[in-house]
Amino acid sequence: MRQIDMDQTGESGSAGGAAASAGAKKIGEVILDVKNISLRFGGVKALTDISFDVREHEVRAIIGPNGAGKSSMLNCINGVYQPQEGSISFRGQTFRHMNSRQVAEMGIARTFQNLALFKGMSVIDNLMSGRNLRVRSGLLAQAFRHPFAGLKWLGSAQQEEEQHRAFVENIIDFLEIQAYRKTPVGTLPYGLQKRVDLGRALAMEPQVLLLDEPMAGMNLEEKQDMSRFILDVNDEFGTTIVLIEHDMGVVMDISDRVVVLDYGKKIGDGTPEEVRTNEEVIRAYLGTSH
Repeated sequence: MRQIDMDQTGESGSAGGAAASAGAKKIGEVILDVKNISLRFGGVKALTDISFDVREHEVRAIIGPNGAGKSSMLNCINGVYQPQEGSISFRGQTFRHMNSRQVAEMGIARTFQNLALFKGMSVIDNLMSGRNLRVRSGLLAQAFRHPFAGLKWLGSAQQEEEQHRAFVENIIDFLEIQAYRKTPVGTLPYGLQKRVDLGRALAMEPQVLLLDEPMAGMNLEEKQDMSRFILDVNDEFGTTIVLIEHDMGVVMDISDRVVVLDYGKKIGDGTPEEVRTNEEVIRAYLGTSH
C-alpha cells in the first residue's frame, strides 16, 4: 500500500474553495487536449494510453500516489519528454515533437517541483528572465541602449526593457513581494522562493500555466497564500491552470476538475466530489474501500 499526504476529510480551508465561486466563473471550450499518450523509458512504462482535456479558464488538477506519472505527464505537455504514442493539441493545433521553447512560445509556461531559480540574482532579475521570450530588440539595439543623434532606433532596447520592467513590477505587486524585489532569491524563505518561481512563469504571459507541486514543503499559512494566488491568477488573469498537488484538501478546495493517475494509468476523471467518492481512487490512495 502506497501512502501520500492525504487529508481524508478533504478540508483544508486553504482558499475559500473553487466550488464557492464556480457559479461566477465561466469555463470555456477545450484549450488543451491530451490523447492516448504513452511514454516508455527502455522497458519501463511511465504512462500508458492517457487521455484527458483541459478547458479554458479552469483549474485542472492531476493527482496520484508517488510514482504515478504526474510529472512525466507535465513533461510531455511542455516538451521535456517526447511520448512514443499519442498526441497533444493546443487550441486545435496538434503537436507530437515540440521542444520546451516552442511550447513556451505557443503560450504554455511551467514551474518545476524543484526550484530552478537563479539564487544569486535578485527577485526582479529572476522575474525579468521570464520575459526573454518577449524580447524583440536585436543584438545591435541592445548593445547601443542610448541612441545617437539621428539614430533613435538604437535606443529601442532601452525602451523595451523599461516596458518589460513595468510588467514585472505589476507581478511583484500582485504577488505581494515588493519588500524583496532587490533581495537575492537564495536568501529568501522557501515559501517566498516558490512565489518568485510562480512570478517568473507569469512573466511569460502564459495562456496555460503548468504547476508541478507548487505547495510542496510549505506550511499551512504558506499553502493558504499560494492557493489564494493560484485562484487569483486563474480569475484575474484568466489563465488556465494545470497543477500537480499532493495535499488533497487543497485539490478539493481549488480545482474544477481532477484527473487521477496510478502506475502510469488513468483511474479517475471528474469533479472533485466525483473523484473523492471513486472506489478505485480510494483504493489507490489508502488501500481500502468503504
